[in-house]
Amino acid sequence: MSLSNDHLLRPAGALGLLALVLPLVLLFGIGALALYLWGFGGLADLSQWATAGQRDAQNAIARALRALHGGDPGALSLLLGLCFSYGFLHAAGPGHGKILIAGYGMAQGVSALRLSILALLSGLAQSASAVLLVSAGLALLNLSRERLVGVTEAWLAPLSYAAIGMIGLWLGLRGLTHIRRALTRPTRQDEWHDQAQASGHDAEPDHDHALHHHSHETDSCGCGHRHGPTPQEATQARSLREAVILIAAIAARPCTGALFLLVLTWRMDILAAGIAGTFAMGLGVASVTIAVALLSVILRAGALERLLRHLPSGVAPAALLALAETAAGLLVAATALGLFLRAV
Repeated sequence: MSLSNDHLLRPAGALGLLALVLPLVLLFGIGALALYLWGFGGLADLSQWATAGQRDAQNAIARALRALHGGDPGALSLLLGLCFSYGFLHAAGPGHGKILIAGYGMAQGVSALRLSILALLSGLAQSASAVLLVSAGLALLNLSRERLVGVTEAWLAPLSYAAIGMIGLWLGLRGLTHIRRALTRPTRQDEWHDQAQASGHDAEPDHDHALHHHSHETDSCGCGHRHGPTPQEATQARSLREAVILIAAIAARPCTGALFLLVLTWRMDILAAGIAGTFAMGLGVASVTIAVALLSVILRAGALERLLRHLPSGVAPAALLALAETAAGLLVAATALGLFLRAV
């Protein structure tokens, strides 16, 4: 489709919108099936393999802890490697972090680097929450291992799933708002290409060029002083706030294996090794989540770019972006709801 830079596309009628919706329904239908199978353990073989691998890793970790407690100089490096493997296997099975990161990547024009950093920080934040929970539970409340796991499963897991569901609803509602805006004002066709290639540059979440106009006015009134943040600073603040919310939602539910490790090393008086192993688990989890994040960015950029080639004349590209955001957000919300219902 070759259009001049000053050519404006106006919203099409019902047929144009239908032609826009159908490809996205197919695309996100496939994504929904994949996330449902993974998120709910529907891939039985993968789930069983991951569970068996975690069990073997736990036994090996127990042996490494005994060796470390006995003074074996090479036991610490072995422990860290086993903990990383456990985290990888844990993340390969059913989980909520991958769902949220993938959904956010599909919904927003986030660069691959930024989404990967978000996935890494989420894994490390889960480790930090496990350390804080065990430290508070054992040192301050004198809770047993069973009580700590019970608190995690009965309270923290549903809380994390509920938070993820709320984020999904928020993404979906924001996408609907963007659809309304896209269908009520003209959009420049050339602005689409900046969004279709979002994975190629450091795009900010909720900074879709096709969804709003740019203002080049200065924030100065001429007195030499600033009276508020620039649009770029406001976008950066919004991006940081979103990242913190996503990380907190994932970290609210720490890994049960990390809790066991910390309790055991606490009792064996080698807690420092337990903390190091917990963060190694977090890196193992992050390795899988980063792979999912990269896949979501590639899928979003590639699929939407191909859809553009078949976009009916007169359909605003911004509507395509907004519809992708809505579908991804509602998918995350639906998956989180299922996990929440299973946990309560």
